Amino acid sequence: MTDTPILVSTEGRVGLIRLNRPAQLNALNDALMDALGAALLAFDADPGVGAIVITGSDKAFAAGADIAAMADWDYMDVYQSAFITRNWEAIRQVRKPVLAAVAGFALGGGCELALACDIVVAAESARFALPEIKLAMLPGAGGTQRLPRAIGKAKAMDMCLSARMLDAQEADRYGLVSRVVPDAELLDRTLALAAQIASFSLPALMAIKESVNRAWESSLTEGILFERRELYARFASADAHEGMQAFLDKRKPAFQHR
Repeated sequence: MTDTPILVSTEGRVGLIRLNRPAQLNALNDALMDALGAALLAFDADPGVGAIVITGSDKAFAAGADIAAMADWDYMDVYQSAFITRNWEAIRQVRKPVLAAVAGFALGGGCELALACDIVVAAESARFALPEIKLAMLPGAGGTQRLPRAIGKAKAMDMCLSARMLDAQEADRYGLVSRVVPDAELLDRTLALAAQIASFSLPALMAIKESVNRAWESSLTEGILFERRELYARFASADAHEGMQAFLDKRKPAFQHR
């Protein structure tokens, strides 16, 4: 078990990925990120999976990148190996909804991994920080880019420049997380949310995810145009017609994810 950097299972239409380096508080090394990327892409390609959950342990979602593994690297080591780009960025290719279930520490790369997910469910014990400045480094797995979009420039600057740590309630107020739940209920509540999401039409879920992400990355005019095209495309979907007819018939829709 401890030799496997992640544990993978399915719960109905939900794919579950558990980070599994407990002795290192799930520090994110190349082996773990390779395995995580492969699992995410495998679930994304699986027609039986409609949503994906990433979680860690009670003590740590992930306590950052594995410093011991990278302490002796030089510029050419990271440049030639496409450090981070090569495997951490796999999550950006995933079209299905990805949820993070976060308990304990989500520090550095762990916080950045959570930020890369579509929904973050935080246990009351969750703690979020980007402490790279303490090592004369910077958040380089999307932290300086995603955090301002999530919580605004002023608060992102505070976290990045001072290594400020947020508890779950602060993270909720800032907009870094989607909801906060009791620790004992974290995984069950996240899996239930993922199951609810996965019960909806997968093409519609993918269109919504792509549209919301477009709002982060383009102007309002371009985003509205993209949204409108995605809306029009729904009228070519069998699920959309089924959903509307089921509403008129006052029955539960039977989506075929087409």
